[in-house]
Amino acid sequence: MSSFGRRFVALVIDWALASLVSLGLGTYGDAGNFVTLGIFAALQVVFIPLLSGSFGQICLGLRVVPVRGGYIGVWRPVVRTVLLCLVVPVLIHAKDGRPLHDAAAGTVLVRR
Repeated sequence: MSSFGRRFVALVIDWALASLVSLGLGTYGDAGNFVTLGIFAALQVVFIPLLSGSFGQICLGLRVVPVRGGYIGVWRPVVRTVLLCLVVPVLIHAKDGRPLHDAAAGTVLVRR
């Protein structure tokens, strides 16, 4: 499993990318916070199945894999991203040490 520091830096990179896209679309700012969150979520759901990780995770040498192996699929990134956007599940950890959003989706974030 990856460390909290790597996870956090990857999240900051992903949020910065979503903010840049939002700024480019002209929706950045107070009224566009939910637009930026939507862009962030869309980037997560697109990048994880295609590249096994978000842009920030790839930059830091991390990848999202299913606990039981195989292809990540589409539903796992969707569940993981919805819970990630709610923030609270990220702060709660399962018995095995994974954050709740990973445990619920059946995924784990590991080094490449």
